[in-house]
Amino acid sequence: MGDRVIQNPDSISYLGQREAAEIDELLMGPLGFSVDQLMELAGLSVATSIAEVYKAGEYNRVLAICGPGNNGGDGLVAARHLHHFGYKPVVCYPKRTPKPLYSGLVTQIESLSIPFLSVEDLPSDLSKDFDILVDAMFGFSFHGTPRPPFDDLIQRLVSLRHYDQARQKSPAIVSVDIPSGWHVEEGDIGGKGIKPDLLVSLTAPKLCAKKFCGPHHFLGGRFVPPSIVDKYNLRLPAYPGNSMCVRIGKPLKIDISALRENYISPELLEEQVEADPIDQFRKWFDDAVAAGLREPNAMALSTVGKQGKPSSRMVLLKGFDKDGFVWYTNYESRKASELSDNFHASLLFYWDGLNRQVRVEGSVQKVSDEESEQYFHSRPRGSQVGAIVSKQSTVVLGRHVLRQQYKELEEKFSDGSMIPKPKHWGGYRLQPELFEFWQGQQSRLHDRWFSSHL
Repeated sequence: MGDRVIQNPDSISYLGQREAAEIDELLMGPLGFSVDQLMELAGLSVATSIAEVYKAGEYNRVLAICGPGNNGGDGLVAARHLHHFGYKPVVCYPKRTPKPLYSGLVTQIESLSIPFLSVEDLPSDLSKDFDILVDAMFGFSFHGTPRPPFDDLIQRLVSLRHYDQARQKSPAIVSVDIPSGWHVEEGDIGGKGIKPDLLVSLTAPKLCAKKFCGPHHFLGGRFVPPSIVDKYNLRLPAYPGNSMCVRIGKPLKIDISALRENYISPELLEEQVEADPIDQFRKWFDDAVAAGLREPNAMALSTVGKQGKPSSRMVLLKGFDKDGFVWYTNYESRKASELSDNFHASLLFYWDGLNRQVRVEGSVQKVSDEESEQYFHSRPRGSQVGAIVSKQSTVVLGRHVLRQQYKELEEKFSDGSMIPKPKHWGGYRLQPELFEFWQGQQSRLHDRWFSSHL
């Protein structure tokens, strides 16, 4: 996920107009980037930032207002990606640039049957027809006063902040790099410009972003090479994982009680469910793998010790069949101790991207030594060494002690000889007695299917 908060916005570099222009020239000159490459990365960053904040299930209808320059090209690319993300974009592109790059972007959008609307065809009240308005009219290179029709379009976005109080929700405004009409360095001079809810800065935030007071500020454009970072002494946040965007600025204040997701999923119909719950689990597990979800085999294991106090932790499923679900761990850990006192346990799988979860309850027993031995030696050698060194649920003197022990064992078995499985390490199998399959639905009318497996 890209939604990572940088606690101190003052630690991030902000660019003036001259520096931003110089960096673009370097990127598209000696550093070998083409303008269409940068535009594609920028538009993808905008789309992923929008997807981080505004879920397609609730904010589906998008209007991208695109200007004649590169900022407008970013908006066109963003609209294309938002279509693939499950949104329903519409594009307003009143002053089309005849260059082949822009003509190609238009063709790509038309090939997806994304509608284009002229300014005259836009509804008089944008808030009735759209959930998100993407302001991609003018970027940091724009000079002067916006001319028609963009002056009127900017004012229409400004006026949305003075909407009738009877309306339940005003569209979210997303500005690409610079809120259109703002001064690149001084910001919203006069205080009557667009006030976006989400600002997506590109490459590095511009100085005007210091005046941004909206709730969501993201940085996109994960392409800045070290030579530019060093030349301009840039301080940029680290992008999490494989995300194209990262949240910057003030931490987001969240009303926990208002957090909710209106799930949109296919119905879980009884006639479509497999008769054997193991087969149904396999079907859903295969769906999670096919969807590319991260660690689809992650599961919460809950155990209860002799004092009756439950505890849970995440472990990784390493196999399942008609006999049950298998995972491996340290036999001297807390979960192992609790399982020796009470062999009843439960597993919980949660696949967020599919709005699905599966609960499994049953009894647990150790797998055979032969099965544990076979799996142990199928693991990478580093993991085998780690299993010997790691003393779960115990206190160690420090990470340096673990690292030293790991290094010593790594050297000991550096000749490629077989690493012996430690006696304190092995597998467990939960034999299922009860399944619950859960599919999230709108308005909390979720689907549940129970099945015993005795």
